Amino acid sequence: MSKKGIETLVGLFVLLGLAGLVFLSLKAANLASFGQRDSYVVSARFDNIGGLKQRAPVRSAGVTVGRVTRIGLDGTTYQGVVTMEIDRDVQFPRDTSAKILTSGLLGDQYIGLEPGAEEKPLAAGDVIKMTQSAVVLENLISQFLFNRAAEQSDGGSK
Repeated sequence: MSKKGIETLVGLFVLLGLAGLVFLSLKAANLASFGQRDSYVVSARFDNIGGLKQRAPVRSAGVTVGRVTRIGLDGTTYQGVVTMEIDRDVQFPRDTSAKILTSGLLGDQYIGLEPGAEEKPLAAGDVIKMTQSAVVLENLISQFLFNRAAEQSDGGSK
Protein backbone atom coordinates (compact mmCIF):
# COMPACT_ATOMS: atom_id res chain seq x y z
CA MET A 1 0.00 0.00 0.00
CA SER A 2 1.35 3.43 -0.91
CA LYS A 3 2.03 6.24 1.54
CA LYS A 4 -0.92 8.24 0.20
CA GLY A 5 -3.29 5.28 0.75
CA ILE A 6 -2.17 4.87 4.37
CA GLU A 7 -2.59 8.60 5.02
CA THR A 8 -6.11 8.46 3.57
CA LEU A 9 -7.04 5.52 5.82
CA VAL A 10 -5.62 7.27 8.90
CA GLY A 11 -7.55 10.42 8.02
CA LEU A 12 -10.76 8.40 7.63
CA PHE A 13 -10.15 6.71 10.98
CA VAL A 14 -9.66 10.09 12.69
CA LEU A 15 -12.89 11.45 11.14
CA LEU A 16 -14.83 8.39 12.33
CA GLY A 17 -13.40 8.87 15.83
CA LEU A 18 -14.44 12.54 15.86
CA ALA A 19 -17.94 11.64 14.66
CA GLY A 20 -18.19 9.09 17.48
CA LEU A 21 -17.12 11.70 20.05
CA VAL A 22 -19.72 14.18 18.76
CA PHE A 23 -22.42 11.51 18.93
CA LEU A 24 -21.48 10.55 22.52
CA SER A 25 -21.38 14.16 23.68
CA LEU A 26 -24.82 14.82 22.20
CA LYS A 27 -26.19 11.70 23.89
CA ALA A 28 -24.68 12.74 27.23
CA ALA A 29 -26.26 16.20 26.93
CA ASN A 30 -29.67 14.76 25.95
CA LEU A 31 -29.47 16.55 22.58
CA ALA A 32 -29.29 13.53 20.32
CA SER A 33 -32.77 13.98 18.84
CA PHE A 34 -32.59 16.80 16.34
CA GLY A 35 -36.01 16.31 14.76
CA GLN A 36 -39.29 17.53 16.13
CA ARG A 37 -41.32 14.76 17.68
CA ASP A 38 -45.10 14.82 17.67
CA SER A 39 -45.88 15.88 21.23
CA TYR A 40 -48.20 17.93 23.44
CA VAL A 41 -47.25 20.38 26.20
CA VAL A 42 -48.38 20.14 29.82
CA SER A 43 -47.12 21.85 32.95
CA ALA A 44 -46.94 21.21 36.68
CA ARG A 45 -46.23 23.35 39.75
CA PHE A 46 -43.79 22.28 42.45
CA ASP A 47 -42.82 23.87 45.78
CA ASN A 48 -39.20 22.82 45.24
CA ILE A 49 -37.72 21.59 41.96
CA GLY A 50 -34.32 20.72 43.48
CA GLY A 51 -31.71 20.21 40.76
CA LEU A 52 -34.12 19.55 37.90
CA LYS A 53 -32.82 20.90 34.59
CA GLN A 54 -34.22 21.65 31.17
CA ARG A 55 -34.10 18.65 28.81
CA ALA A 56 -34.44 16.30 31.81
CA PRO A 57 -36.43 13.19 30.92
CA VAL A 58 -40.08 12.68 31.78
CA ARG A 59 -40.65 9.01 32.58
CA SER A 60 -43.51 6.70 33.36
CA ALA A 61 -42.82 3.16 34.56
CA GLY A 62 -39.13 3.75 33.76
CA VAL A 63 -39.82 4.56 30.10
CA THR A 64 -38.94 8.01 28.76
CA VAL A 65 -42.14 9.59 27.42
CA GLY A 66 -41.05 13.21 27.11
CA ARG A 67 -38.68 16.02 28.10
CA VAL A 68 -38.72 19.07 30.35
CA THR A 69 -38.77 22.09 28.04
CA ARG A 70 -38.92 25.02 30.44
CA ILE A 71 -38.54 25.80 34.15
CA GLY A 72 -39.76 29.07 35.60
CA LEU A 73 -41.02 30.74 38.77
CA ASP A 74 -44.62 31.85 39.24
CA GLY A 75 -44.42 35.41 40.57
CA THR A 76 -47.64 35.17 42.59
CA THR A 77 -47.42 31.73 44.23
CA TYR A 78 -43.58 31.50 44.19
CA GLN A 79 -43.77 27.94 42.97
CA GLY A 80 -41.59 26.40 40.31
CA VAL A 81 -43.47 25.88 37.05
CA VAL A 82 -42.18 23.00 34.94
CA THR A 83 -43.30 22.74 31.32
CA MET A 84 -43.00 19.33 29.65
CA GLU A 85 -43.43 17.93 26.17
CA ILE A 86 -45.08 14.50 26.24
CA ASP A 87 -45.01 12.17 23.23
CA ARG A 88 -48.36 12.31 21.41
CA ASP A 89 -48.62 8.50 21.24
CA VAL A 90 -48.76 8.35 25.07
CA GLN A 91 -52.02 9.69 26.49
CA PHE A 92 -52.19 10.10 30.27
CA PRO A 93 -55.42 10.51 32.27
CA ARG A 94 -56.23 13.99 33.63
CA ASP A 95 -55.68 12.88 37.24
CA THR A 96 -52.06 11.89 36.54
CA SER A 97 -49.59 12.86 39.28
CA ALA A 98 -46.05 14.16 38.77
CA LYS A 99 -43.05 13.66 41.06
CA ILE A 100 -39.50 14.89 40.86
CA LEU A 101 -37.35 11.79 41.32
CA THR A 102 -33.63 11.07 41.33
CA SER A 103 -31.80 8.41 39.31
CA GLY A 104 -29.88 6.47 41.95
CA LEU A 105 -28.67 8.00 45.20
CA LEU A 106 -26.98 11.11 43.80
CA GLY A 107 -27.95 10.95 40.13
CA ASP A 108 -29.76 13.35 37.83
CA GLN A 109 -33.32 14.34 38.55
CA TYR A 110 -36.27 13.65 36.28
CA ILE A 111 -40.06 13.92 36.29
CA GLY A 112 -41.94 10.72 37.07
CA LEU A 113 -45.57 10.50 35.92
CA GLU A 114 -48.05 8.16 37.57
CA PRO A 115 -51.28 7.75 35.63
CA GLY A 116 -54.57 8.08 37.44
CA ALA A 117 -57.89 6.38 36.77
CA GLU A 118 -59.90 9.11 35.04
CA GLU A 119 -61.04 8.37 31.51
CA LYS A 120 -60.45 11.84 30.04
CA PRO A 121 -56.86 12.25 28.82
CA LEU A 122 -54.54 15.20 29.43
CA ALA A 123 -54.75 17.75 26.65
CA ALA A 124 -52.25 20.28 25.38
CA GLY A 125 -51.93 23.16 27.85
CA ASP A 126 -53.31 21.24 30.86
CA VAL A 127 -51.76 21.62 34.30
CA ILE A 128 -51.00 18.50 36.35
CA LYS A 129 -52.49 19.30 39.76
CA MET A 130 -51.13 16.51 41.95
CA THR A 131 -47.39 16.99 42.38
CA GLN A 132 -44.65 15.98 44.78
CA SER A 133 -41.57 18.16 45.06
CA ALA A 134 -37.98 17.03 44.94
CA VAL A 135 -36.46 15.44 48.01
CA VAL A 136 -33.41 17.52 48.88
CA LEU A 137 -30.74 15.39 50.56
CA GLU A 138 -29.36 18.33 52.58
CA ASN A 139 -32.81 18.98 54.09
CA LEU A 140 -33.17 15.34 55.11
CA ILE A 141 -29.75 15.30 56.77
CA SER A 142 -30.36 18.55 58.66
CA GLN A 143 -33.79 17.33 59.80
CA PHE A 144 -32.25 14.08 61.03
CA LEU A 145 -29.50 15.92 62.91
CA PHE A 146 -31.99 18.37 64.42
CA ASN A 147 -34.20 15.51 65.64
CA ARG A 148 -31.17 13.71 67.13
CA ALA A 149 -30.09 16.87 68.96
CA ALA A 150 -33.64 17.39 70.26
CA GLU A 151 -33.81 13.79 71.51
CA GLN A 152 -30.48 14.11 73.33
CA SER A 153 -31.44 17.41 74.97
CA ASP A 154 -34.77 15.90 76.13
CA GLY A 155 -33.03 12.79 77.44
CA GLY A 156 -30.40 14.77 79.35
CA SER A 157 -32.88 17.02 81.17
CA LYS A 158 -35.06 14.23 82.60
